[in-house]
Amino acid sequence: WANYLDVQIEMSKQPGQDGVCGNMNGNQGDDTTQAIMARVGARVRPSETLLSGQALIEWTPQMDKMMRVECSATTRAAGHAKCTQYLGANGNVVNSCTFDYCFGMNVR
Repeated sequence: WANYLDVQIEMSKQPGQDGVCGNMNGNQGDDTTQAIMARVGARVRPSETLLSGQALIEWTPQMDKMMRVECSATTRAAGHAKCTQYLGANGNVVNSCTFDYCFGMNVR
């Protein structure tokens, strides 16, 4: 994808650490996208972000098609419910979050 970037960040383990990269307990089985969302939520709430500015949320026709074709209805519904509950929003913010729920681990 033209808008995709892989990065590697290295740091020492912190007490209570958890997030998109997992919880650093050495068990990859509990670091799935769904498990992480269950522990820490779908996204960083705007009131909790440490960064300035606001993220640009894009929803493309390609993303819409990919989600309809490659993400099961059950997974899509679970992601949509989780994202709506956590973010309290609609539209592209929830669509983008649901996309992450479906494909966040890049495993298809």
